Amino acid sequence: MKKMPIYSFLLLVLLLALWEMAAGTMSELVLPAPSIIWFTLLDGMKSGYFTQHIIRTALEVLLGLLFGGTLGFVIGILMGEVTFLRKLLFPYIIASQAVPKLALAPLFILWFGFGMTSKVVITALVCFFPLLESTVTAIQSSDKQKQELFRMLGATRFQTLIHLKIPAGMPGILAGLRVSAVLAVVGAVVGEFIGGSEGLGALIIASQGMMDTPLMFATLILLTVMGMILYLMITWFEKKWLKPYKKEK
Repeated sequence: MKKMPIYSFLLLVLLLALWEMAAGTMSELVLPAPSIIWFTLLDGMKSGYFTQHIIRTALEVLLGLLFGGTLGFVIGILMGEVTFLRKLLFPYIIASQAVPKLALAPLFILWFGFGMTSKVVITALVCFFPLLESTVTAIQSSDKQKQELFRMLGATRFQTLIHLKIPAGMPGILAGLRVSAVLAVVGAVVGEFIGGSEGLGALIIASQGMMDTPLMFATLILLTVMGMILYLMITWFEKKWLKPYKKEK
């Protein structure tokens, strides 16, 4: 398993080499070479051209993930614990998720304006469901025998939730958080596509208007890196969280 990163790196080098050769036979407008994209990215970073856009999108992603994730976690716990609430709300939550977020974006911009608020709301809505679903599943799948032991020891329902169900369900909850983190980038970009003058999504639209394909690819790389950083941060936190439990086993 330790050799896998080497193989992955070699595969990346091979794909970039093939891309570089294929780009030599095409117009830069259609498919720019990786070397051209790299220099575009490097120049943009050095000049500070990307800075304000990165900060804007990062703020939208983090705030949307915070609000959407918190709401999904809290409602997920309530729905996992209260059967009536789960049966009451779940059809409406499923219906809300069936509506394409791209179709809702213009409506949110009409309600909340062209500023950051509308993008944060869209991002939060995208992040909400994966964490809610994983939380409900984690709470419901808690070990029944351990729950019975807690009851025999006189633990209250709240104590059982805090000391058994949530800690035991953290792997599943954090898995949902990883999905939400990646989708948060998508949500922010969707909002910026519809109405935004700042942010990496708005920059992609601007590069399309300028027919600057290398800039578009460079922006896509920045979005990819942002999503990967968020994913790796949550993975690192998950390993730290689960480490004591693995030692006990």
